Amino acid sequence: MICSLITAVLLAPALIDPASQESSVSASSEADALLLGNRDHRYRWVEDWLKLPEGMSLGNTHGAVCVDKAGRVYFNTDREHAIVVVGPDGSVERTFGEEWKGGLHGMALVEEDGEEFLYIAHTGRHCAAKLTLEGRVVWTLPWPEASGKYQDEGQYRPTGIAIAPDGTIFVADGYGQSWIHRYRADRTYLGSFGGPGTEPGKMRTPHGLVMETMGDAAYLLVCDRENRRLQRFDMEGELIRAESAVLERPCNAVFSAGVLAVAELRGRVTLLGLDDEGRRRVLVHLAEQPDPGKRAQNGIPVQDWRPGEFLSPHGIGADARGNLYVLDWNRNGRVSKLERVSPLPGAAKSKKAR
Repeated sequence: MICSLITAVLLAPALIDPASQESSVSASSEADALLLGNRDHRYRWVEDWLKLPEGMSLGNTHGAVCVDKAGRVYFNTDREHAIVVVGPDGSVERTFGEEWKGGLHGMALVEEDGEEFLYIAHTGRHCAAKLTLEGRVVWTLPWPEASGKYQDEGQYRPTGIAIAPDGTIFVADGYGQSWIHRYRADRTYLGSFGGPGTEPGKMRTPHGLVMETMGDAAYLLVCDRENRRLQRFDMEGELIRAESAVLERPCNAVFSAGVLAVAELRGRVTLLGLDDEGRRRVLVHLAEQPDPGKRAQNGIPVQDWRPGEFLSPHGIGADARGNLYVLDWNRNGRVSKLERVSPLPGAAKSKKAR
């Protein structure tokens, strides 16, 4: 990991270390289980993890996944249960957000002075908002009229949101005009960067956002979906690096167990590390969909789902134990759990020290 700000703007492909990779799927000796990944990044696909109450169906899942410090999983649907809260055992504890039905798309969970909040981006209501974990609206943030980049709010369809350590708010207009907008913590408009294009710094569907901290420095990582790459910016919106990591339409990402896990719409999750120069490199692909006809498709029926195979990964979250939770874009609703089997980084060292 690099600990100082990188100032060079580079367009560099990620490196793949063949020696670090194994087959992304291997048969498990345990019944009804699949092991995924490689030695250092091994996961178990947990079949039937999510336990829905009798009579409940999710409907279309087309949003994000977050996990709070108690291990509860929050994810989005397009129905009246716009936010579903699931306990660590997979049981649905509650749902809320009927007023956000249809279009709740991006979500970030942030702790502030000991209290956790949900920040959301809504494509249909053309706004962002801050909520308590019980669903109370703290504030809403309307379309960025001050930017001068829109004729009306209908052109603004935000898909992602991220909050910097200093409270700066970033909102990605992924389904609109491909700009990212910056605001102070008090919602004062600061400026916009990106905009449509393929050159470094420009974007085609900046879909999901994630904060990255290295020492005292903070960065914004952008899942530049249709350019099939990640881009890293500083807190002023200046490009640090645009990099190709052999990604297949990255939608969202999360840091987990020392790596970056990326949900790719074309049927897989990819784990990325950093090389000595700070460039992303592929560590392993997880649960890659073998059938091209099932990738990036919303209408795959339940009878065609297979354990150990994603369809259209759209949202991804992680808990403190390194488990991953992946939301497929699917009209029937699908959220899967990958249970981490490999020890967390540093676990063996800490155990030996005791």
